[in-house]
Amino acid sequence: MTAPADTANTGDVVDLLIEQHMTIRDLFLQVSASTGDARREAFHELVRMLAVHETAEEQLVHPLARISVHGGGDVVDDRLAEEHDAKQTLAALEQMGPDAAEFDNLLAKFRTDVLQHAHNEETYEFRYLRANVPAAQLRALVPMVTAAEAVAPTHPHPGLESATANTLTGPALSLFDRVKDLARSALGDKRQE
Repeated sequence: MTAPADTANTGDVVDLLIEQHMTIRDLFLQVSASTGDARREAFHELVRMLAVHETAEEQLVHPLARISVHGGGDVVDDRLAEEHDAKQTLAALEQMGPDAAEFDNLLAKFRTDVLQHAHNEETYEFRYLRANVPAAQLRALVPMVTAAEAVAPTHPHPGLESATANTLTGPALSLFDRVKDLARSALGDKRQE
């Protein structure tokens, strides 16, 4: 299991999110290189990491980019469309489980899409946040993002790609997801449901 990003060494929210993108890249490699229980555990961690990461971005980072970056509305709309598609694919991967015959092919395509999404965020959103938002404000977002991730849903929920949707339905979904995760852990469930 990969440890969450160490926010103590993170300068600002952009650093934190880029560090998380690197963790996600590493988790894809772990899933691809593992078998059996190790593969299922790595995939479960990838699902959790992607779910909480995207929720925090949707609640805090994208709204800031929308108002702070020239053309931010279009940039954010493009990222939200990518996130919606990613959540749908991740839900399909989670439903089939890492032992399914078609899992590897779909995971490879999904990995390409997620890494392109991360590149798009870093190129078209994060660098402009750094240029347009005061450094103190970007640093102040780190504990807010960390807090949002701590209570975010741990599984994909396509259709909840806005701050409002995440705020209104996120707490109930988070509770449901976390109970599901506890049951999976307690029962030693080998299938990712």
